[in-house]
Amino acid sequence: MIPNAIDINVDVGEGVGNEPELMPYISSCNIACGGHAGDTDTMRQVIKLAKEYRVKIGAHPSFPDRVNFGRINMDMPCAALFKSIKGQVDDLIAILREEHRVLHHIKPHGALYNLAAVDEKVANVIIEVLKTIILPIKLYVPYQSVIEKIAISQNIPIIYEAFADRNYNDDLTLVSRKEIGASIHDDDELFNHIFRMISKQSVKTITGKIVGIKAQTFCIHGDNPNAVNLIKNLGTRLKQHGIQIR
Repeated sequence: MIPNAIDINVDVGEGVGNEPELMPYISSCNIACGGHAGDTDTMRQVIKLAKEYRVKIGAHPSFPDRVNFGRINMDMPCAALFKSIKGQVDDLIAILREEHRVLHHIKPHGALYNLAAVDEKVANVIIEVLKTIILPIKLYVPYQSVIEKIAISQNIPIIYEAFADRNYNDDLTLVSRKEIGASIHDDDELFNHIFRMISKQSVKTITGKIVGIKAQTFCIHGDNPNAVNLIKNLGTRLKQHGIQIR
């Protein structure tokens, strides 16, 4: 059964500056909170835009590595990683309170997200951060991941996420950005990719294999050069199939 609505999320506050163009077309956002990008000013600016367009707000913490944009694994002690992630999320929550908004979810960024999908130690650190936050927040996780299983065992509410503008390997990990074909930039390709996941709960991997997948929210990266047009066109085509973005 095809749902009549889906959630589209975008990573924002990362220095691209396209948030005013993106916000009218999305339903949730993940705000960089100082680890790989972002600062107090950018967080506040994006929160105000999200408030204006009634977009759900999430924290987008990462490894503390602005030089590499949080896209390289860091071997950090668990205590240091916990302190970094919690500090990033707490900084965003503080501004949200000032702006009379609430945190809806947490979605790790880049290497932290990918590592938590397969590494129990890193996944547990993220789960422990969520336990310290006295808010009914959700965790965006990939289907059949390590962090998904730990979150479920710890009664952390999850939302399954898939990527509309990234290709998958056969094991449902994302194709490395170093590889050709890692990202999707074509409107037709992106629509077919996401519509298969929505309508058939499956994804066509980079090798052409069809693999089962679950997703309730779909990400398009805000730093994709064609992000605004991709999302606008996607919204139009989804509506033609009776699917709203909300």
